Amino acid sequence: MTVVFLHALPLDERMWEDGGRGVDEYLAPRLYGLGTTMDEWASAVLESFAGSAVLVGASMGGYCAAAAARLAPERVAGVVLVGSRPDADTPARRAKRAETIAVARERGAHGIWEAMRDLLFTDETDPALVSWAESVALDRTEDELETAVAAMRDRADSSDAYRALGDRALTVVGDRDPFVSVDDARGFGPEPVVLDGCGHLPSLERPAEFEELIREAVARWT
Repeated sequence: MTVVFLHALPLDERMWEDGGRGVDEYLAPRLYGLGTTMDEWASAVLESFAGSAVLVGASMGGYCAAAAARLAPERVAGVVLVGSRPDADTPARRAKRAETIAVARERGAHGIWEAMRDLLFTDETDPALVSWAESVALDRTEDELETAVAAMRDRADSSDAYRALGDRALTVVGDRDPFVSVDDARGFGPEPVVLDGCGHLPSLERPAEFEELIREAVARWT
């Protein structure tokens, strides 16, 4: 069974290299450059493997995983949304995306990192991890950032496709995630797994616990 890990903004596929996977063999594509819309990204991801796959998406990557489940449910053995959501942006969230695009245009990767750093991690996060994440985030180009944020803003609603997965859907959320609340996660369909004291990026903040969740999910779905 193929397991595909999809990264968060403003990081890239390197977020999966040193842990938080739970499997030895996997795909981890870089989403930037796969197109200009979330559906184009999802289509490119679906083309990267044969047969079916378990899709694990962190934040932005979760949007892509949910889109793939909507576009080709027969190719999706299961979806794990990590600090992510299957629904479309509300008008308020779309307005925030516009603000983020403006930051990307005016201040580039440094501006995006400064705006997101305290939202991605808790005060207790290992400073070495934050420093590593910064080094990855600063690799982003202005075009990558603008395109990614616009793709998130304009994505279609994949809620029905996610719910249709039934017990092949898993939502993982930190109880201190500023983007996806526990109550939000409970409304997506399946009862979420809540990690106490964790923020927006559970696979980085709590890799051992997260890896066990992935191992268990893949075992159930294969």
